[in-house]
Amino acid sequence: MFMETKLTLRLNKNVIERAKKYAQNHKISLSKMIEVYLESITSTRKKDNEITPLVESLSGVIDLDTNVDYKNDYTDYLTEKYK
Repeated sequence: MFMETKLTLRLNKNVIERAKKYAQNHKISLSKMIEVYLESITSTRKKDNEITPLVESLSGVIDLDTNVDYKNDYTDYLTEKYK
């Protein structure tokens, strides 16, 4: 069980007002919004950009034809699509 503790912050008044509006628009309390932010920057969980073992095991599974200009093919596709 986690114990909640009160914290007093001194912030720019305009920042506080914008944050309150943001929290209200997203139906979240300002306290919860700050807690989630602080948790996200201090978390010891794996970072989003780490390559998982599954993704690493899939690397190199597909053999691509080296003679194909994929960039040019994609440009042609977009040209046709937005004619």
